[in-house]
Amino acid sequence: MAIHAPLLSPSGTQALFAISDATADGAKSHLWLAPTAGSGQARQITFSPTADKRGEHSAQWAPDGKAIFFLARRGEHTQLFRLDLRGGDASPYDLKIPPPVDDSKAKDAIPPPGATKGEESKAADAASKSPATTEPLPIDVSGYAISQDGHWLALWAADPQTPGEKKQQDAKADAKWVDHETHLTRLYLAALKPDGSIDGALKSVAVQPNIAAAVWSPVTDRLLVFTDAPNNLSDLGPASAAWLVDASAPAAARKLIAAPSTVSAGAFSPGGSSVVFAAQTPEDAPPGYEELFSLALEASAVPRRLTGGFAGQLRGSGLQFAADGSLVTTADIGVRSAAVRIPLSGAPSVTALDLGSSAVNDLVTNSGHTGWLWLAQDSGHPVRLCYAAHLGDACTALPTPALAPAGLLTVKPQLIQWRSDGLTIQGLLYLPPQGAAGSQSAAKVPLIVDVHGGPLGAWQNQYDPYADFMLGHGWAILRPNPRGSSNYGVRFAAANKNDLGGGDYRDIMAGVDYALAHFPLDATRMALMGYSYGGEMAAFVEGKTTRFKAIVCAAPVIDQFSEYGTESGSWYDRWYFGKPWLNFNDAWRQSPLSGVAHAKTPFLLLQGESDTTDPLGQSQEMYRALRQQGVPVELVTYPRENHGPLARGIFGYPSPEPWHGFDARQRVVQFLARHLGSPQP
Repeated sequence: MAIHAPLLSPSGTQALFAISDATADGAKSHLWLAPTAGSGQARQITFSPTADKRGEHSAQWAPDGKAIFFLARRGEHTQLFRLDLRGGDASPYDLKIPPPVDDSKAKDAIPPPGATKGEESKAADAASKSPATTEPLPIDVSGYAISQDGHWLALWAADPQTPGEKKQQDAKADAKWVDHETHLTRLYLAALKPDGSIDGALKSVAVQPNIAAAVWSPVTDRLLVFTDAPNNLSDLGPASAAWLVDASAPAAARKLIAAPSTVSAGAFSPGGSSVVFAAQTPEDAPPGYEELFSLALEASAVPRRLTGGFAGQLRGSGLQFAADGSLVTTADIGVRSAAVRIPLSGAPSVTALDLGSSAVNDLVTNSGHTGWLWLAQDSGHPVRLCYAAHLGDACTALPTPALAPAGLLTVKPQLIQWRSDGLTIQGLLYLPPQGAAGSQSAAKVPLIVDVHGGPLGAWQNQYDPYADFMLGHGWAILRPNPRGSSNYGVRFAAANKNDLGGGDYRDIMAGVDYALAHFPLDATRMALMGYSYGGEMAAFVEGKTTRFKAIVCAAPVIDQFSEYGTESGSWYDRWYFGKPWLNFNDAWRQSPLSGVAHAKTPFLLLQGESDTTDPLGQSQEMYRALRQQGVPVELVTYPRENHGPLARGIFGYPSPEPWHGFDARQRVVQFLARHLGSPQP
């Protein structure tokens, strides 16, 4: 089970949070309530029918605290629900719109089987002359926001499929014109009555689709909206935007021209006169390396950097404001994640706050600043839901259902650091009990080197069931944060530009040498594994060294040429080495496939068949190459799995595919045991 998305009630007396069921139970999400004071217990307040595979999610408190809103799929559509806390079942909103588009009525639409040419022409003419006669259709709600006075509902939803389009689909007249999709995610507004019901029809807002998020001003009926350009325009370059919408004039949205095209999320300042948003740093860094900016809502205003020079990685979502008006959010700093305070005026400044744990996530307060909630965790201690009346007070652990079976053993890692090419590199070393410092055992233990994803990612000191699972088999684990990792500042993050498999590889191997020299590890029994970029590094290692007895490679990049043309977006890779056809030598040098002629180490590939980030073909290329080279290689694929969901399943977090993660873990253990020797009992 897993806990996420805590929210403090307007009164500060209750914590609302979501619990995801264990994988074996379907990994559905449900909503729970717990008191913030006293001895009361947590209680589950939403339940899902069997047909709902995701459960209840995206919860929000009603501003008066008397109800809770959430999204769920209880029938054919994802609907917005309102649960009155005085009693009764949650009630869905019956949300319908006249369909903005109907491809079945397009001039060149293929008619359904059986229609004559004359009937086709008449139908098309009628549709073009009277589009307003189309009946309103139900929508699938993607997201929503309730204004702080409770008077307005903003929601966004994809254009519904019309009956004519459904008829075309059933007839298999379903050719897809790539990057010419007409069905987009649009924004709508509705007035709310005091009882929470909708007063009138939904009103369309004149904001460019697709809608990514929206947030209300705390003092006015004004909405800040974030959009992503449709039809994959972001593959040509950043294509996001921010908009201001007045609820009284939804047809007169104003684009914030000063906001950069990398803007991703944000919030209004407490007084509503400015906004704070996350966007790509102006320095040369991998896409996704964000800073926070403030922007006054004046026509001539320009963004002001709030966090320039910060040696960590800020999170653009979950922005909160303290009672003194300062911005509070979370940031990843080295192997820690912490709450940080950022003033909105003066020189850029980021101050870390000590909340008593090495990992702080999902930090939230309420509009009255009557308390704070966050999720705290440390290596050796599972996640706990914390409450404090004032920011900086010690954690009061709130009651939650048990997130893991009783009696599980866990191990805290040691933070180690070493030098590589003049850089200081950090890593986390996990030692099983028989290999820990001070142990009486004379035997050295095998070492597993585990490389994180990204490259813009990092290992952190937090509770990790997968690490404990591997340690339970008697293997030590080294998790390095080589150059190119996040959490160490912009220069460190950019240090592997056009050098994938170069300096970052040397950093990892230098860490291996350091660990072998200072800890009871067996240099003759080592393996390396990784997922995503970690899988890419695993494939680089295959062609660069024979020091490892086994390599586990999951969801990798193998060939920068084919991956660039088939992945869901290329902007990230383009920063590292440019367009492959213009930078042929650079792209090939940074393709693990280029070293496969030197491969010798037994190799296990794990791959999701529906992966859009690092597609199936990448693993297939590596499998074929190694097989034809005579290298012992195994390829295991998982139907329906995309990049992120398969990773969650393998690493022991709730997944909707009950057996894939379990299967992958068993295969990893068996593969390593064959090549490193039998695991410890």
